[in-house]
Amino acid sequence: MKQLIAACAQFAIAPNDVNANIAKAIHWVEQAAREHAADLVVLPETLTTGFVTNLDARALWDLIGEMPGAMTREIQRAAKSLGVHIVFPSYRRGAERGIVYNSAALIDANGEIVGIYDKTHPFPAERCECGGWTTRGNRADVFETALGAIGMMICYDGDFPELSRLLAIKGAEIIARPSALLRSFDIWQMTNQARAYDNHVYVVATNAVGPDAGNNFYFGHSMIVNPIAWRLAQARGGEEIIAARLDPDPLRYVTTGSHSPQVFDHLADRHLELYAEILRAAKSRFETGKPK
Repeated sequence: MKQLIAACAQFAIAPNDVNANIAKAIHWVEQAAREHAADLVVLPETLTTGFVTNLDARALWDLIGEMPGAMTREIQRAAKSLGVHIVFPSYRRGAERGIVYNSAALIDANGEIVGIYDKTHPFPAERCECGGWTTRGNRADVFETALGAIGMMICYDGDFPELSRLLAIKGAEIIARPSALLRSFDIWQMTNQARAYDNHVYVVATNAVGPDAGNNFYFGHSMIVNPIAWRLAQARGGEEIIAARLDPDPLRYVTTGSHSPQVFDHLADRHLELYAEILRAAKSRFETGKPK
């Protein structure tokens, strides 16, 4: 990984206005490049429509596009013009009408899409099998770029330590987490810092702000967390950009400001034999609530 500047651009999304939201995303990427000299810009989850669209999967499929395609053309052009890497999240069309993925495209500084990630843990109300609109993805890849090795997860994915651990094992140095998170700030902070610390990776987590078509209101507070769990940058609740310089050698010392060496590595120190029973179905012993 090289030394780089990562940025989160959090902004309000116009519900279901795809073209306006793409234009707005480009404006914020341009601002991140101009004001922060950003090398990597992570945008909020489902930025073309907002998270809840009040559309079923077939109508949503009609509204959005493919990746790559017309929906990504202008943001790819902006990445090339500005020389920045962009994580561009949007619902995208699957092969058949009604198959919709909640996705993030990683665009490099040449304007090429080097990888697409489809959310592997859609939120329960979002999943098709629960009456929602999103088809679950089944891959979690790490993409080698000129900046370093980048993996992606989307919002609720960050609740699952297995996913970020898989990305770290595959070599991720940075995990981008575009989100439209509606739970508490404490959950947002805890999961971002835990996933970074669990795996000794940078987490660049951008949360949406403002309302969607379902009258959900997102609280922002995007953050950039380093591999020893320190928040390098923290946004507020409105539209803004945060940025931080990512050090390519972040594990030498046990805490920021200290010269005490860090002598442990969470990946190398795993007790692999102990985990043989993890990969089986399970359910909490406590009952969950019922939708109102």
